[in-house]
Amino acid sequence: MICFTIPLAPISKKNSQQIFVNRQTGKPFIMPSKKYKQYEAAAVWYIPRGKRIDFAVNVKALFYMETRRRVDLTNLLEALDDALVKAGLLADDCCTVIQSHDGSRVLYDKQNPRTEVYITPAAGNTDNTV
Repeated sequence: MICFTIPLAPISKKNSQQIFVNRQTGKPFIMPSKKYKQYEAAAVWYIPRGKRIDFAVNVKALFYMETRRRVDLTNLLEALDDALVKAGLLADDCCTVIQSHDGSRVLYDKQNPRTEVYITPAAGNTDNTV
């Protein structure tokens, strides 16, 4: 099992986007905001390095938010998965590597917003250890 904490207020990738216009075609496109890019770059520093995981795992994440505002768990998980891949801990965030997010949820902690991450082999995967 790999356990670690990202001591930053969780940010949703989907809710932190900017619309740009392609100068050549004039067509709009969406990119992550500067705020999200800064969050992802900072979060990567807290993700452990070592063996790159390329087998089936469960990624359980407890997102402690600083407010009780409604937030979409799926969007928070997407941002975390992308950071895990960017840090090199996971080979990919596809369904053959991240088979589940069982036990993940959003909680409240005004004084200490953070993300606690627990990575374990997927159910039935006894060939690999994390």
